[in-house]
Amino acid sequence: MSQERLLKVLLAPHISEKTTIIKELQNQVVFRVASDATKPEIKAAVESLFDVKVDKVGIVNVNGKTKRVGKIEGKRKGWKKAYVALAEGSSIDFVGGE
Repeated sequence: MSQERLLKVLLAPHISEKTTIIKELQNQVVFRVASDATKPEIKAAVESLFDVKVDKVGIVNVNGKTKRVGKIEGKRKGWKKAYVALAEGSSIDFVGGE
């Protein structure tokens, strides 16, 4: 797999209250990923970019919400997120604290 593809697979970390709890309790991090990304691609991208060992990858397709302004109804774009379980002793810190 090319280095260029690995850089395009991970779009951003998904940080919320729920993902913070999951990170503390289960040693998992959540990423927003490309819509055509596969589990092996995500695993390879995380291992190469963050220099950690990945145990398991889970993928969730998030459907876009239907929104309405007056009579006009539209739909937001759907996206994909990946739950990445890190090996024991591995961690990723997005905040930058010590």
